[in-house]
Amino acid sequence: MSDASPAKGRSASANTAAVRVVSARVGLGQRLRNLWERRELLRNLIVSDIRIQYKGSVLGVVWSMLSPAFTLGIYFLVFSIFLKNGIPHFVIYLASGLVVWNMFFSGVMTATSVIVDRAGLVKKVSFPREILPLSNVGSAVVYFLIQLGVLLIFTAALHHAPDWQFFLVLPISFACLYFFTAAMAIVMSALTVYLRDLKHLTAVALQLWFYLTPIVYSYENSLSAPLHQHGLTDLYFLNPITLVALTFQRTFYVSTTVTSTVSHQALSLLPTWGFNAYVERNLLCLAFMLVLFLLALMLFGRLEGNFESEL
Repeated sequence: MSDASPAKGRSASANTAAVRVVSARVGLGQRLRNLWERRELLRNLIVSDIRIQYKGSVLGVVWSMLSPAFTLGIYFLVFSIFLKNGIPHFVIYLASGLVVWNMFFSGVMTATSVIVDRAGLVKKVSFPREILPLSNVGSAVVYFLIQLGVLLIFTAALHHAPDWQFFLVLPISFACLYFFTAAMAIVMSALTVYLRDLKHLTAVALQLWFYLTPIVYSYENSLSAPLHQHGLTDLYFLNPITLVALTFQRTFYVSTTVTSTVSHQALSLLPTWGFNAYVERNLLCLAFMLVLFLLALMLFGRLEGNFESEL
């Protein structure tokens, strides 16, 4: 009898003790292999995201082409008729940067709360959790390609030929954009599980980020002017979106200096780098973005252990 009592006490204590189950940490190499093995799931989630967005719509995915076309049409009217800034074909300059920003903004913003929004799936099904934010980035890539097609049609309609040589740089620049967006999406999706207000703070931060990127204003006559004067121009490129936007603008808008249609003075819009300089800068950026992406996966791995208990 005396032996049974302690056993019962230990049993009761074990039943009432709070237990937190933390999943075994997966190494970076295994994490990458898991993503590759579940690439079909990633593809299905991307297709599902696109279908859900246009569910019940009469035109469906066609809206993904009409929406940027209408937007470019509005920009054309505003900056060609109502708010003339003197920059010829300014709508192409603007759209070349916006197509980059829209992918970054959409990928990060939609991925920020994706794990919280799909808590039921995270709790019940075993799969690499980082696939969820990556699926949002994948959807952003699809819309990016559609918007790029619309931009090409628009340049043809305005008889404004891109610099075809610079199309060789675009895959490198796009890779920079993709891995940076993916890294940000992965990190923000994990942090939002623990800090739910982060979604709203991210929206505010991205608005500020947009105006720190030379899209609606020129690079040479922008907020970077003080850095130019003090020989600190490279600090401006701590924002990776800057280099990517400049590369796309150089490809589609082409001209680095134009004559104002209002003041008839020369306007500097883009850096006067040569083709090789763009290639070198984008390759360097890509190397940093790959490292950042791997670091994001490692951080995600450290944070995902308690997702189930936090959701």
